[in-house]
Amino acid sequence: MEVRSRDLLSLTEQESGNTPTIRALSTKIKIWPMAGLAFAVVCSLAFIASIKACNHAGRIKLAEVDGQIVYDSALEKTAGKALSEQRERLYQLQKQKLEEYINAALLTQEAKRNGVTVASLLDREVYSKVMPVGDDEIEVFYRLNQSHLGVDLRQAREQIREFLRSQKTQAQMALYVKSLRSKARIETYLKAPPLFRAQVPTGGAPFQGPENAPVTIVTFEDYQCPFCKQVQPMFAKLLSRYGGKVRLVHKDFPIDAIHPQARQAAEAGRCADRQGKFWRFHDILYANSPKAGPENLKGFAQQAGLDVNSFEECVKNGEFKSAVQRDTTEAAQLGITGTPTFFINGREMTGIQPFTAIQSIIEDELSRG
Repeated sequence: MEVRSRDLLSLTEQESGNTPTIRALSTKIKIWPMAGLAFAVVCSLAFIASIKACNHAGRIKLAEVDGQIVYDSALEKTAGKALSEQRERLYQLQKQKLEEYINAALLTQEAKRNGVTVASLLDREVYSKVMPVGDDEIEVFYRLNQSHLGVDLRQAREQIREFLRSQKTQAQMALYVKSLRSKARIETYLKAPPLFRAQVPTGGAPFQGPENAPVTIVTFEDYQCPFCKQVQPMFAKLLSRYGGKVRLVHKDFPIDAIHPQARQAAEAGRCADRQGKFWRFHDILYANSPKAGPENLKGFAQQAGLDVNSFEECVKNGEFKSAVQRDTTEAAQLGITGTPTFFINGREMTGIQPFTAIQSIIEDELSRG
């Protein structure tokens, strides 16, 4: 993904992976206090129910300003993405705490049936079944993670042993809880928040596929972005696989600070569109990216079979400056900070994504009708 400066830290963190480090070696098993957890779950569910009750008319009244009513829909228009992210975080937290509560309840019930304490039950069914950590396991782990640990094996040995023992204990705990869950009747009513769908204008933008296709993919691209170049075969594969079910819409988002020739290339693409050969020119641009100077563009126009004189006049006069700037403004309003960014029926994805991830969303959208 091509990113601006403020995104570099998060990208670095994502690329760094999650290899265990010496700081993680003190992981412990914790059983959450049931009373506090129950209170949190009940309060969260009650909060959701209260919102649903207030929302009977389809929108919530939030404020009045000199007699003008402000509904929640106004916030959805201006901050829908941020609000959706917070709702998803809340849902994931509620889901996690609900699962912890269910597991704790099952352990309590099982201990009661056996006439023992929960601690005794865990000693018998979990901790006593955890195999000791051998020196060979420690040495294998150390070899695989030596560059991340940064300490001598003698210094790290006991910490690694504790870490591996903790991992085995968690695995045994998971197996035991799974066995309890398989014998219990469990129904959960916590619902995921509705999907956030960005409203992305497509009028006048170049597209491939049927205009009324059930799935529309809107891409914001920069012709000098190497990652945009890498995702082009994926889009071609999607169009081939889904035939008339997918429409691909192109939008321009040249990042001038790092790709000074991308904006003129985007304007040139629109000039090619005027002659009905946008996608041919688009593909040639990416095949030769990052080259996008004036002489390059002329040569690309010839390869695409354009009327070169008309093309050059269009580019020179900046006839599509406003169209490219409009796309750039829309990208900023949508909160886009890097390329490629694309929206599948309004569902945002950024950067190079696995084909299966894109396919999964498309299949989900098709199943929704």
